[in-house]
Amino acid sequence: MLISFLTWTEINKSAGKTFLNLTMPSFKDIQDAHERIRPFIHRTPVLSNASLNKLSGAELFFKCENFQKAGSFKIRGATNTVLQLTQEELDRGIVTASSGNHGAALSMAVSNRGGKTTVVMPNNTPKMKVDNVERNGGEIVWCEPVQESREKVLKELLAETGAVLVHPYNDERIIAGQGTAAKELLEDHPDLDMIISPVSGGGLLSGTLCSAKEMKPEILVYGAEPEEADDAYRSFQSGEIQANETTNTICDGLRAQIGTIPFPIIQEKVDGIITVTEEEIIDAMSMIWERMKIIVEPSSTITLAVILKRKELFAGQKVGLILSGGNVDLGEIPF
Repeated sequence: MLISFLTWTEINKSAGKTFLNLTMPSFKDIQDAHERIRPFIHRTPVLSNASLNKLSGAELFFKCENFQKAGSFKIRGATNTVLQLTQEELDRGIVTASSGNHGAALSMAVSNRGGKTTVVMPNNTPKMKVDNVERNGGEIVWCEPVQESREKVLKELLAETGAVLVHPYNDERIIAGQGTAAKELLEDHPDLDMIISPVSGGGLLSGTLCSAKEMKPEILVYGAEPEEADDAYRSFQSGEIQANETTNTICDGLRAQIGTIPFPIIQEKVDGIITVTEEEIIDAMSMIWERMKIIVEPSSTITLAVILKRKELFAGQKVGLILSGGNVDLGEIPF
């Protein structure tokens, strides 16, 4: 089934706002973003683990965005965008929709500039991610955990408040910021053969592609997605954006629909999107916690789950895995 999405521009037009005609970010945009956000982010470490190397048959390099400010890679894109807002835009207030990580990151970035953020959040968002938004200064407005409700509440909020929307992924400034994670990964390990990134709305994967394919054209880049929220996989296969038929996945950060701006980038540049089951995701999460001694959320561990599912594809290769975040409800650990 095809679906008609409210894009960044359509929502702003409906609220009577001016809007940008956003396009694919260039590598220069990503370089500029990196310089712009550098004082406000961590350059996260890249870890390895001999046990997981042996198990997978590959040499794995984990880019630990779970150690990032606000607990995920999202601070990169949020900060890059907020630093480019005018004071007039900031004074109107900032609005977004998020399952948690983008909302927390945006709230932090806006608070750093003295502004206010309102976040439309699904009512089934993990408590830890709700607390993270509020702790960073965000105000929450609830919606149902489906795309239609998220867009309806967001559209109404924009019309009522006159605030400025910072979309979680349908914005080239966001994509450019997210692309800085892969840029750092390849700067630290230029001999990588492959990179795996989670994919949901597509901001991280499209940013990863824009960085990695420019820095090393021969590198292979794969997206990792839950079978229970596989719209990016089916969209890539069909060549047209598809709706999620279910979002019944433990990966609460991977339940969004693929965006209209990231999708053409992904369609053009990605080498494949691989889906995994809930059991495979949980098994990978358990392995990372137990063997690497770090806290990661399921949306991060999906990258390892893909490697363990498709060992023949990655055998003997040097593979970078983007661990996208570490915001987990410790009372809801699935193992």
